[in-house]
Amino acid sequence: MVPASASTSRTTDVSAAGPARTQLRVGRLVKAHGLKGALKLELYTDDPDRRFVPGAVFTLQVPESSPWHGKTLTVREFRWMNSHPVVFFEELEDRSGAESIVRAILWIDDDAASDEDDAWYDHQLVGLRVLRDGEEVGRVVRVEHLPAQDLLVVRPGSADTEILVPFVAAIVPEVDVAGGTVTVTPPPGLFEELPGDENEDAPETDPVAPPVTAED
Repeated sequence: MVPASASTSRTTDVSAAGPARTQLRVGRLVKAHGLKGALKLELYTDDPDRRFVPGAVFTLQVPESSPWHGKTLTVREFRWMNSHPVVFFEELEDRSGAESIVRAILWIDDDAASDEDDAWYDHQLVGLRVLRDGEEVGRVVRVEHLPAQDLLVVRPGSADTEILVPFVAAIVPEVDVAGGTVTVTPPPGLFEELPGDENEDAPETDPVAPPVTAED
């Protein structure tokens, strides 16, 4: 299997107005750029030049209070400026319009984008057994999609606690959906207390203090 990546993720949207559709998350709008409605992008895809072609239509993940809630954006132009990806949309003509949509996450219908080997549907990941050094340490109970990265929420055994595992190749090197497992190589302390943590509340003692004796 290929390494896990935080660059792409998929979700299934079920609307009362129509059948379920699967979408691919491809980027986040970071900040307005210039005066003509351009925006700098944080990319969640390995192939932005194909995703952001003129005419590509994106749905928006924004708060319900946003005036952009339920609307779409259509790419007018995509370019690289000083190694930064920048996109222009048909619906945005000036900087104030661009600033009104900063931090929105862009999703595209999956049938409009090619499959990527390192992307999985949420329902494919939920329920997978989490292995570390070949031993099961929990199961994936859900996937959290954050602006910076995706997180696997893992529940260890029968415990009520949940562990947030960054879904990046360095920590999740292998996902085997067919085998029902996901392999993790977590840093120390993610799945267990670090040595000495259990003694943090113990009173401090002075090993060199002289014994107390009764005075005559």
